[in-house]
Amino acid sequence: MAKYTRDDILHIVKEENVKYIRLQFTDILGTIKNVEIPISQLEKALNNKIMFDGSSIEGFVRIEESDMYLYPDLDTFVIFPWTSEKGKVARFICDIYNPDGTPFEGCPRYNLKRMLKEMEALGFNAFNLGAEPEFFLFKLDEKGHPTMELNDRGGYFDLAPTDLGENCRRDIVLELEEMGFEIEASHHEVAPGQHEIDFKYADAVKACDDIQTFKLVVKTIARKHGLHATFMPKPIFGINGSGMHCNLSLFRNGENAFFDPNGDLQLSDTARQFIAGVLKHAPNFTAVTNPTVNSYKRLVPGYEAPCYVAWSARNRSPLIRIPASRGMSTRIEVRSVDPSANPYLAMAVLLAAGLDGIRNKLTPPAPVDRNIYVMTKEERLEEGIVDLPATLHEALENLKSDEVMIHALGKHLFEHFVEAKEIEWDMYRTTVHQWELDQYMELY
Repeated sequence: MAKYTRDDILHIVKEENVKYIRLQFTDILGTIKNVEIPISQLEKALNNKIMFDGSSIEGFVRIEESDMYLYPDLDTFVIFPWTSEKGKVARFICDIYNPDGTPFEGCPRYNLKRMLKEMEALGFNAFNLGAEPEFFLFKLDEKGHPTMELNDRGGYFDLAPTDLGENCRRDIVLELEEMGFEIEASHHEVAPGQHEIDFKYADAVKACDDIQTFKLVVKTIARKHGLHATFMPKPIFGINGSGMHCNLSLFRNGENAFFDPNGDLQLSDTARQFIAGVLKHAPNFTAVTNPTVNSYKRLVPGYEAPCYVAWSARNRSPLIRIPASRGMSTRIEVRSVDPSANPYLAMAVLLAAGLDGIRNKLTPPAPVDRNIYVMTKEERLEEGIVDLPATLHEALENLKSDEVMIHALGKHLFEHFVEAKEIEWDMYRTTVHQWELDQYMELY
């Protein structure tokens, strides 16, 4: 991450002819919000004096306590490369503060920092995340609205002419690299119209910032190609959905705390305890890592998405997989998370689950190296394998029962998240869907 001073930024914006600054933040649902200011207001922003109305943001505050302040993180400064040479646009990612100068408890980014302090109290000094967000590309109609027409019929690792999204994906990579991303891989995914671009891991806060920036870039560049990019988990029935596999590792004094050259699978006791914590809380944090009604259309057997709580070093059907790399690259891959998740909240609950395993020295069950998808329910029960929630409603009920997860979100975020998601579930539950009309209108 670049390290900037105020003077650095004032110099860069003058040299690069930056005319506008976007002060970005993320709401409780994971949506990027921003306040745009002219460059004349930059010094005011650098003094943390830019105010906005928090009552207009989902899950923030009531109207009588609406004044909120944006504190820009100077190290997140970047110029959007696609903006005009005549007047470029730059951005900061911000934390939200109350008027009295205290951090706002409903700020997802601040909440993750709070959980990282609890991690540090246990003797760890870094929680790293390598995310793998997948997305679909659909064609736009003549009015610029998304259609359900995919832009290609490619499959896993296909290339042009089958993968017609290749040029768009390449332009996305070029823009990301210009913004400082280190891209590790870019390829067509399993389903038609589905793509994945992998970028280098980072500490949890920066990695979550990168996920949000990545989504913005993907959507912006796709539109320039006449396409709509969606991170919706399951936009099309009958083909694979989009996941956001999360590769997690803890570090202590510069050493990977998950690696033990003498341990079974070369995993340390810390790694096993972390795995046990994630497995224990998985049914309860799923409302956060898979937060939409649509998320549960992806978490079904047959499409490579995990729907069973288990782990393995070789098998790709369980919730947690242990990639083959060892040494400093030792990590666990949590495969259930999808890209509709608010990354800051998702990392807070995953970290809290793992730390609970470490604090209580939990022991994970034996790894499952069989294909869980072909096991019967009885066989799964014999192995101690439980299912992830099947609906958003079930996931929310589980979340409300878990004090560790409630603490991971904090009172404000927990209450507002559950309220928003219960409204979403109720709207879905009471809506008459096309499937019902197709099934029942003529039959009855």
